[in-house]
Parts: sequence; structure tokens; C-alpha cells
Amino acid sequence: MTASVQADWKVIAFRLKDEEYALPVQHVRSIEKMQPITRVPGTAHYVKGVINLRGVVTPIIDLRERFGFAPEPYGEQTRIIIVALEDMEVGLIVDAANDVLDLPTESIEPPPEAIGSVEASYIDGVAKVENRLLILLDLAKVLDR
Repeated sequence: MTASVQADWKVIAFRLKDEEYALPVQHVRSIEKMQPITRVPGTAHYVKGVINLRGVVTPIIDLRERFGFAPEPYGEQTRIIIVALEDMEVGLIVDAANDVLDLPTESIEPPPEAIGSVEASYIDGVAKVENRLLILLDLAKVLDR
């Protein structure tokens, strides 16, 4: 886990189902409202298609479906978080983007061993902030096919 190297983590917190997740802010390019997505045939079920974002064609992944959750209709709070990893830029559909937080390293623990859920392999750690529990995602594993 990389948490021990950094003094503090700055993360974007977002919601999927009833859980709060977080991604390191250095990977987040922007947070967009939902917009029409052009379907691309022959892609994985969780790849919803592509959007044209300021002249850049960006693939869109529904994180609910990526993690094996039941799909939900998109609502007023639904957002697309545009993330970048190395030379890849991708949009992640989430139920709501909550806020930007500073996480002290001591608040981050390694993922529990016996999680037993589909998304367990994508988890980099769990952070306790006041009365909230944030699941820190490993973006490389989320985007890996």
C-alpha cells in the first residue's frame, strides 16, 4: 500500500449505492454532470460508451456495474468523474460526487482481509474520517480489464 509514503492523501469522495469511496485527487481531471453517451458495440457491459468532452473522445465506465452492483437509473446527483492514469483518460459514472477531503495517513488502514465482495480487489485501503468510512480505490485495478 502506498499510504505510508505520503504525509496526507487529498481525495475526491463519491457515493455508490450506500457506500462512500475515494480516489486520489491527482488522478481526477474534472467532475461532469451526466451527458449523452454514444454506445460502442462489442465492449464490456460496464463500458457505457464514449462522450466528446471538450474535443476529446473519452470512454465511460459505470462503476456500479464494474463492481457487480445492480444498475440504477441515473439521477440529478449522478456525476461522471474524469480520471487519468498514465496516458489513459476515462470517465467513471458515480451516484454522487461528494467533496474533496484531506486524509491523514494514520486514518488509513489496509483493506480488511475477509471482505468477500466483488470490489475487494479494487480496494487500496479504508479511511476513517470523523463518523465516515471511506473506501480508497486503486485506480489502476479499477481500470484494468
